[in-house]
Amino acid sequence: MIENLISSPLSFLASLLAIVIAISIHEFSHALAADRLGDPTPRLAGRLTLNPLAHLDPIGTLMLILFRFGWGKPVQFDQFNLRNPRRDTMLISIAGPMSNLLTAVLATILLRLLPSNLLTLLTLQPFIIISVVLAVFNFVPIHPLDGGKILSGILPLSLAKEWEQIQAKFGTILLIMMVLPWGGTAPIFYLTGPVIQFLLQLLLGGGKLI
Repeated sequence: MIENLISSPLSFLASLLAIVIAISIHEFSHALAADRLGDPTPRLAGRLTLNPLAHLDPIGTLMLILFRFGWGKPVQFDQFNLRNPRRDTMLISIAGPMSNLLTAVLATILLRLLPSNLLTLLTLQPFIIISVVLAVFNFVPIHPLDGGKILSGILPLSLAKEWEQIQAKFGTILLIMMVLPWGGTAPIFYLTGPVIQFLLQLLLGGGKLI
């Protein structure tokens, strides 16, 4: 994406806008799920809004621009306020990436219904791509990504506790190592790339990463 800054500034701005919107939807969905499941913490923290200023993480946004993988400011919630802490934590975690996939599908429908022109391509196509990338990346089961909490909710309780202990110690380090471009390509791309390309093939007929 960053290469478009000089070669195609308009495309870069459209992609940047797509990042802002996709991250805001992602984090808002976490906050909304927590609120609906009984925890007022995100609401009290001002996260129950689509205002990007409440959700953007500077480093996570920069990572999306530079390396096509990134995140927003994590939504904090209190498990003690949840009716079923283990299940509800998993549901809150799923809400973010699933909201990105859902809005990517809705944007695809709009792209096919609206007249095909430069404006629709510049606004909708980058949003679809960024939303898919954000969703797939966050499904990776490594702390602190959503996938780590989702896997903890799926595993048997004894295994989940062991997994959480391992992730608490090594998850962030492992994630950093996986997103760094060793030899020009981030290792995590080999894990997420085929899934992203498959979804983009379904939605856009073979779209490529920005």
